[in-house]
Amino acid sequence: MHGEQGSRESALTELRSRLADGLAAARLKQTQLAGRAGLGRTTVWEALSPSKPVPSPETVAALARALKLPVQELLALQRTAAGTSGTAAAQGPGRPIAEWEPHDLEVHPAGPGDTGSRSGIAAGRVLPGYVFREHDQVLWKAVRDVMAGRSRIVVLVGTSSTGKTRACWEAVQPLAGEGWRLWHPFDPTRAEAALEDLHRVLPRTVVWLNEAQHYLGNPAAGERIAAAVHHLLVSRERGPVLVLGTLWPEYAAQYTALPAAGEADPHSRARELLAGRTLTVPDAFDAPALAAAGILAEGGDRLLADALTRVGTDGRMTQDLAGAPELLRRYRHASPAAKAVLEAAMDARRLGVGLHLPQAFLTDAATDYLDQHDYDQLTDDWAERAYAELAEPVHGKQALLRRTISRPPRRPPTPTTAARTAVTQPAGPQFRLADYLEQHGRTTRRPLCPPASFWHAAHTHLTHPDDLNNLTNAAQQRHRLQWAHHLRHRAAEHGSPEALTHLASLREEARDRAEAETLARQAADHGSTNALALLAVLREEAGDRAEAETLAWQAADLGDAYGLVSLVKLREKAGDRAGSEDLVMRTAHLDTAHHHNAFVLVRLAELREEAGDRAGAESLLRQAADHGHPYGLVRLAELREKAGDRAGAETLARQAADLGNTHGLICLAVLREEAGDRAGAESLLRQAADHGDTYGLVYLAMSREKAGDRAGAETLARQAADLGNTYGLVCLAMSREEAGDRAGAESLLRQAADHGHPDGLVGLAVLREEAGDRAGAETLARQAADQGNTDALVRLAVLREEAGDQAGAETLARQAADYGDADVLYRLPLCNRLWPDGLDPEGTPTAPWQP
Repeated sequence: MHGEQGSRESALTELRSRLADGLAAARLKQTQLAGRAGLGRTTVWEALSPSKPVPSPETVAALARALKLPVQELLALQRTAAGTSGTAAAQGPGRPIAEWEPHDLEVHPAGPGDTGSRSGIAAGRVLPGYVFREHDQVLWKAVRDVMAGRSRIVVLVGTSSTGKTRACWEAVQPLAGEGWRLWHPFDPTRAEAALEDLHRVLPRTVVWLNEAQHYLGNPAAGERIAAAVHHLLVSRERGPVLVLGTLWPEYAAQYTALPAAGEADPHSRARELLAGRTLTVPDAFDAPALAAAGILAEGGDRLLADALTRVGTDGRMTQDLAGAPELLRRYRHASPAAKAVLEAAMDARRLGVGLHLPQAFLTDAATDYLDQHDYDQLTDDWAERAYAELAEPVHGKQALLRRTISRPPRRPPTPTTAARTAVTQPAGPQFRLADYLEQHGRTTRRPLCPPASFWHAAHTHLTHPDDLNNLTNAAQQRHRLQWAHHLRHRAAEHGSPEALTHLASLREEARDRAEAETLARQAADHGSTNALALLAVLREEAGDRAEAETLAWQAADLGDAYGLVSLVKLREKAGDRAGSEDLVMRTAHLDTAHHHNAFVLVRLAELREEAGDRAGAESLLRQAADHGHPYGLVRLAELREKAGDRAGAETLARQAADLGNTHGLICLAVLREEAGDRAGAESLLRQAADHGDTYGLVYLAMSREKAGDRAGAETLARQAADLGNTYGLVCLAMSREEAGDRAGAESLLRQAADHGHPDGLVGLAVLREEAGDRAGAETLARQAADQGNTDALVRLAVLREEAGDQAGAETLARQAADYGDADVLYRLPLCNRLWPDGLDPEGTPTAPWQP
């Protein structure tokens, strides 16, 4: 005991001695140190006083950072002095915020060269001063809420290197002083770590989901992670907690987009989780932020001062600090071979290949990116020299393409994944593309289809099922049908459940049920619930109802209810109403608190309604609604409205709106508008708008337009646009064009385009084409395509084909295909005649071939 006491006293003496030495070296007074560390003067005095108790970990960490002392070393002394170094009290995941270094949480290092600090800390470990912007106010409100006991989630959305992660780090600093913990799930993979330990998160924990696509976008676990996070947030006994995440805009758009009618909904839980909880981080500093950065620079912040010499007025401070301009400069001035490797890597990432790119794949893929002259100049060691060039660091922080090592699996494989594990381990070195260049490639290379060497290298070297399946879809979308066929089979060979299911569906369409069932069973063994649903249908059609139901229930238990719905449809189509009713009734007795079971009830209710059984439909919807399923409430509201129960319909629609689904209010408004009750419709649309649904404002604008109130309609449409929904401006423009007011239509479309809506560009392109300005029309169409909407190219192609300009139509159609919208080919008979076998990578028609 005496020895332990002596050790604690010795540790406390050493801790205070090092803090005092740091204070002297920094030439600061205790009052100045308090201000720099964000602590009270008394707290600092007590931490340094030999007669006071051991300072808290939060105080020690704050002082260490302010004095540029090694945080972890001083915290180790604090734990020894406090006698807590050996405790193992039951704790949830994570550790105190004060013990984290920002760079360990993926905050970008910043700044060129040595800072000249006395501590000798490398420049890459130093952060520039922080400039507060508008999004920080929302983050800080969330922090205040959790400090008051209310759990919150905020997901910052912005492009690469815009300061999202740094903003999260700054926001949690007040919680460090309150003793909060921070948990960053990442080992063995982010998704696995999150799924395994989310249920263990304790109150007063920050859940750090940086680059949240690795969690929410995981094909196997994303929806379960979203559900677990949602459960954490709504469970009062587990709060307060703060969930912070970051996403690139394209991922946020993917996870929040509503599926088209009849399509699967792979991100329903993620969409619910993110609704109203995303926060946009702008790409650039505005004038006040630049001015604030200038003040910090004048105060001695060398990192900001250095960045301000390059940024000028474009405001891209965070990208500059993260080394983005140098990355871009090095890419543009790279040797031909190095640039070819980089562009192959850019194309691989934008078309869906994972972070870790095999060297063998990149090397073989790069050859067709070179023109003949540069190809002829290649030496035997060209690849080695190219990779060495790309590995050179930028400002000591980043490389254009850096070698990386993927973590091996650390858990025993399950029977369903054993086959996949054996073929997905990459052979040879792997590389990761710099984030900024990845995003640059997504933008600048969007209209380009990769050359033949890319597809050949993918087929030869890639083995991960998800990579191969994503490239299959990319080839299909670009009408590169031959490569899509070969890549799909390659993906199936390596255990892609999506590819196996697709091939099984093709075999079913060809009436080869035996092969279809074989492929579907393979896909099911690899975890595909769609395959289970397909097997259920095949067994039902084969007369094996018992196994069909077993398979459908298995799929439902895993969250896919389409198998059960399909069986009900098949039985009704076969005239077996009794069998259909039996399955419906057994489904109705499920525990509908489970999301997928409630969805089954909603779908079965729709079937009952289609069959004319409104009472049966209402009974099923009531069960779903009683368990809080929003869409069940919406559909029930519509049935009540049709039955004349307006008050009941509104009550149900408002209940759904309170749960985040305002579709019911808008549907009722449409029904009342059709019934001539314009005032009632407007009241419901206003309620939807009050609930934050901007489509309520859009429909309200169209209602005003029909009533002849054009000024009021435009005001409402602009309000919706200011909130991010420019659909109202586009709709009004179409209405004005139909009325012959072309000038008014063009004005509204220009407003929509100025708000960033590609449909505004589409409409403007069509107007330009009709006015004879073909060059202007094509420029606008390409701008829309660059924003992800190729409809303008398609519509211009249709207009040119109708005008007899087949060459012009074909050129536009090929551009749309290169952008990844092969649907254009189904709308242009000319292209179906010219390209029946697809296109080769360089864009020429593929010669006839047999699958």
